[in-house]
Amino acid sequence: MSILRVPLAARYRQIAESSTRQGASQTLEQAQALCKASNEETSAHKEAVDAAFREVFYELIASLNIEKDEYAPIWSLLDSVNLLCDHELCEPALGFWLVEDLLDSHTISGCHKVFNYLELRRERMTKEHLKQKNLTILRCCNDLLRRLSRAEDTVFCGRVFIYLFQSFPLGDKSSVNLRGEFHTENLTTFDENPLRPGDGDGEMDVDPQEGTSEPDVKDPSQAVKAGQETVKLDELYPVFWSLQSLFSQPTKLFETASMQQFKDGIGQTMACFTQVINNSTTAAAVQEAEKRGVKRKRGDLDGENTELNSSAFNPRYLTNRDLFDLEIHDIEFRRHMLVQALILLDFLLALTSQSKAKLVNTINTILKELVDTGKLKENQAKSNTMMMKAIYEKLTLSDEDRAWVIETRRTIEKYLEEGNGQEGRYYLRMVNMVLSRDKNWAIWKAANCPEIKRDPVDASVDLQSQDALHEISIQANRPILKPDGADQLAFLSESESVEALKQKRPNIPSLEQYHRAMQVDDLDLEFATEEEVKDIQARKAGRLWRALRSARGKRFTLCEEIRNGDNPDALIGKTNSEEVKGEEVEDGQNERKLTREEEPASGQVDVESAPSAMQAQEA
Repeated sequence: MSILRVPLAARYRQIAESSTRQGASQTLEQAQALCKASNEETSAHKEAVDAAFREVFYELIASLNIEKDEYAPIWSLLDSVNLLCDHELCEPALGFWLVEDLLDSHTISGCHKVFNYLELRRERMTKEHLKQKNLTILRCCNDLLRRLSRAEDTVFCGRVFIYLFQSFPLGDKSSVNLRGEFHTENLTTFDENPLRPGDGDGEMDVDPQEGTSEPDVKDPSQAVKAGQETVKLDELYPVFWSLQSLFSQPTKLFETASMQQFKDGIGQTMACFTQVINNSTTAAAVQEAEKRGVKRKRGDLDGENTELNSSAFNPRYLTNRDLFDLEIHDIEFRRHMLVQALILLDFLLALTSQSKAKLVNTINTILKELVDTGKLKENQAKSNTMMMKAIYEKLTLSDEDRAWVIETRRTIEKYLEEGNGQEGRYYLRMVNMVLSRDKNWAIWKAANCPEIKRDPVDASVDLQSQDALHEISIQANRPILKPDGADQLAFLSESESVEALKQKRPNIPSLEQYHRAMQVDDLDLEFATEEEVKDIQARKAGRLWRALRSARGKRFTLCEEIRNGDNPDALIGKTNSEEVKGEEVEDGQNERKLTREEEPASGQVDVESAPSAMQAQEA
């Protein structure tokens, strides 16, 4: 039956039709006037508004094309509906219901424009009655995320997540897995049957890289070689992909058979990954892949390489047996799998007896504080403690398995550190930072998700802090009446003779002293670590430079004999003393040579022989 046969709904339909041509405030005034003039109950008005606006909304969707920018009437109608929701003239979630239907009726390109409207109206649509709208918002955004590809629509997925984060408060429990359930439906399918003889006869021949020798392996089951050890990829293939079932169901590891399977799988995987790094035939390819992961050209962001770059964001990998060899030699693939292993190992370490006792004490402290401040009721704290014990008491990691987990985690961390320069260390630091934050999030969930909110500062405290800051600024800017040392000017009247100044003058080290110091530096270099070598070499170079400066007036020819520091022994032994003396006589015919036995006249100082201030400081 059409709503036109219902008088109240028919009148609201007229208002809905006019809302596409006028402002939302006028539509609100008309709806309020009709509600006051009618004797119907409030629920009847809400049902009439819902039916009238839905019918007009669906008619507009069927007649307008969003690709031609003809959706202005629909945006106006949605604005009017949101205003009616805020004033409780219809169901609070009616606006998001209509948006949900709008997203379902369009392609991804049309959803972009619909989501632009949601982002512009987010504050207005989530300001009132959020508790009645939160489930609709979650369902609307989650349905949209299921339609999007994480690889091709990465930016759009990020916009949807940001919209959710901005709409819900920071401590909302909507995305919290309070029961600790695992996503067991995430199954990884692969070929569990062993490779039959003759299956590898049709493999594609790959030319060996330049400068490398072609492998002699003719066995259909591919292998990764390093030295004398060999890991057959055909044997590793089912073991490797079977680990995914353990990653999705970590509690199975507390069964003896599953734990042994996990240990064997991780051991074989790490052996294979290590051999891939050490394999001489693929070292160049691995290095090139690492460099490509660190730095890419600007041209790689568009054109034919766009698909390759976006594939790095794909959360799932292909499990075809023929692709396993290529995947193993991809550094991003290896890191992805090892990070999964680190997550699982941290989960196991959190279930040791020591970690569980520490976690229980931390959570009890948080719950006690919440109960004392009145933010949590005592019965809720007790029920949360009982639920936590039910989850964690049954699962306890043994000491033997704990030692293996710690050793395996260190091995994986050491492997992840290997990379192009410092890139591996940066990657490991990023992973550890994310895992540490995840531990804090787990504690927050176990403590019944306390509200992440800080109480506002009282006005009196704010005024007191302002007064204290003003007093501190006055004290800091107040002039000092008698600065320290202001009256200690007696040194100005003291005078010293030139002879006294000569005695205080620092002595420049001789060339022999510089040479002995450089020999000590050479000895230190033999026992220095990699971090100390650079400092010792710089210290030695500085001493050689100062030695050449001190000898520039008498033994300038040493600069040629030392040969950029390769022959520091020339400072004391390589130069003939007689030749040096002859050169000094020829160069000093027109000037008087000052010797140690001669002293300048009283009250005079030979400027040439006196060391400069820079030389004294360098010595």
